Amino acid sequence: MIQTDILIVGAGPVGLFTVFEAGLLKLKCHIVDSLGQPGGQLTEIYPKKPIYDIPGYPSILAGDLIDNLMVQIEPFKPGFTLGERAEKLERTGDKMYKVTTSKGTEILAPVVVIAGGLGSFEPRKPPIANIADYEDHGVDYIIRDPDKYRGKHVVIAGGGDSALDWSIMLSSVADRVTLVHRRTSFRGALDSVEKVMDLASHGKIDLITNAHVSGLSGGGRLETVDIEEDGKGVYRLDTDYFLPLFGLAPKLGPIGDWGLEIEDNAILVNTYDYSTNLPGVYAIGDINTYPGKLKLILCGFHEGTLMVQSAFKYIYPDQKLSFKYTTVVGVTGFE
Repeated sequence: MIQTDILIVGAGPVGLFTVFEAGLLKLKCHIVDSLGQPGGQLTEIYPKKPIYDIPGYPSILAGDLIDNLMVQIEPFKPGFTLGERAEKLERTGDKMYKVTTSKGTEILAPVVVIAGGLGSFEPRKPPIANIADYEDHGVDYIIRDPDKYRGKHVVIAGGGDSALDWSIMLSSVADRVTLVHRRTSFRGALDSVEKVMDLASHGKIDLITNAHVSGLSGGGRLETVDIEEDGKGVYRLDTDYFLPLFGLAPKLGPIGDWGLEIEDNAILVNTYDYSTNLPGVYAIGDINTYPGKLKLILCGFHEGTLMVQSAFKYIYPDQKLSFKYTTVVGVTGFE
C-alpha cells in the first residue's frame, strides 16, 4: 500500500504544478491518472498545439509545457500510478482516506486533491453505422502527431475550435485537407474562422459547408467517405484519414459517486481554498466550479497554490506556516 501526504487525482498541468507548490511546504505527493503518461489532455490530445496564455511564454507547445513541469517537480520526487483510474474513496480514520484504483492499487493520504480536468472523457462520435470498423484504420478522434498525416488526404468534420485549429495546422502538412461542417457559421474563435476562410479562398483547404459525412468505406482500411451536402445529395470523396473533431464528452466517472456536491457535471468548491464538502478533499482545475469560474490552465495553477496552503494547515493544524518567497529561500527538494 502506498502512503503519502497528498494524493492527486489527475496528472495534467494543474495536478503537476500542485506537486511543486506542495513540495515547497515539504508535503509529498502521489499522482494517479487513467492515462499512461503525465500531461492529461495536453499530451493525449494536442501535444503539438501552441498555448498562448501561460505567463512568461508568448507561445509554448502543450507537450513542452508538460516537459517543463516534469523538470520543475523532479526535485520533489512525486510518485506516479499511471494507466489506472481512481475508482473508490473511503474514509479509513481520522484525517485519512484510502483511494483504490481500477487495478486494485491502494493509496492512503490525509488529503485528496481532484485535478482531473474534464474527468473521464471520450470523443463525441458521429452517428455513422460502421465507424468503429475504421477506428485506428483511418479514423482518428485525437491527433497526437501531425506528421502522421504528411502527404496524405485528410477529411476533418466539425465546426469548433479543434476542427478549425487542426484544419489550419494540417493545411501545411497534409497533401489535401477537406473541412466538412453542417452549417455555414462556425463556433470557434473568430481569428481561426478568418484563417480557415483565407486558406479556403487560396485553395489551401477544401471547405464544404451545409454538409456532413454520412458513410465510410474501404477494404480493411478507410479509402473513401460519403458526403451528404444540401442541394447536391450524396457524393464520394477519396481520403486517407477521417478526423471527426466534435470535442469531448466530459464525465466525472467514479468520482461522481464519492459523495461530493456536483453542479453541471463539475465539483462545487469553496473559493477560499478550493475545498469540497468532504473534509480534506479539494478540487482544482477544470473539474471544479464556482461563480466566475474560468477553465484556464493559469487559473488552475492559482487554485492549486492556495489549496496546498490549506492542505498543510489541515494536516498539521498545530504547526505555524510562514509564507516564504522562492526568490529568498530557493527550491530545496527531497533527499
